[in-house]
Amino acid sequence: MQPDQLAALAAIVDHGTFEAAARQLHVTTSAVSQRIRALETSVGQVVVRRSTPCVATPAGETLVRLARQTALLHDEARALLDAGTRARTDLPVAVNADSLATWFRDVVGEVAGWDGVALRLHVEDQGFSADLLRRGDVLGAVTSDPVAVQGCAVEPLGSLRYRPAASPAFAERWRHGRGADWARMPVVVFNEKDALQHELLAARGLGPPPVAHRVPTSTDYHEAVRRGLGWGLLPAPQLDPDLASGALVLLSARDRVDVPLHWQRWRLDSPVLARLTETVRAAAAPALRPAR
Repeated sequence: MQPDQLAALAAIVDHGTFEAAARQLHVTTSAVSQRIRALETSVGQVVVRRSTPCVATPAGETLVRLARQTALLHDEARALLDAGTRARTDLPVAVNADSLATWFRDVVGEVAGWDGVALRLHVEDQGFSADLLRRGDVLGAVTSDPVAVQGCAVEPLGSLRYRPAASPAFAERWRHGRGADWARMPVVVFNEKDALQHELLAARGLGPPPVAHRVPTSTDYHEAVRRGLGWGLLPAPQLDPDLASGALVLLSARDRVDVPLHWQRWRLDSPVLARLTETVRAAAAPALRPAR
């Protein structure tokens, strides 16, 4: 397998078609097809499904990881050998929306001062972000999975605490005795992968609520709860200022959900990846509850 073949595969996966990959690589579509055929002949397996969009096969996912690792090391070597060039190193990273809206912003701010680095953020639920590592889409991920993906290192970052809250008017409307009417209150969820609210209800012996609104961005989710659309579980860095100001109230003093977060990254001797890991670690430490 040759570097140009691996680059062609990664470009197809990134852009979805052979034609788009050819434009990205500044070659003809025929050249991309020839490289993929040569790669498949070399490994003896089909590496990409010719669907819409094109996706890597399991064998192809392994090669996509190799392609991205090779590209990272190549970019770093080029930058060291010729410091006068404008070489760019891509850093594709997966992070969950609530982390990105809170503590991970410090990572973004730190990377902003790095020369020649392009941060490529993939927003994904912490329960699914490790899949992006397995597919080779990212080189690092904030994930709830403590088991290292093959070829990766993992370390605990701490837990992001969530508590159930609502606007004061919503809480008053759905008051039930001394508590809240958990069985009937509308809830706000992030997306179809967001199970936190349902898990809290299940712990109370309740099923899904009759009304579940879906608001798929962290900032807008927070605002929807503030405006009384429903109750929701909010992360402490977002919630605490609103509790202090009275914009939101807790629906229960005892209910909380601690989501453990881990940092997984490729096992590569890469200075920029090591620097990113240190930056993630430093940003998480003051914002998350210590890992147990």
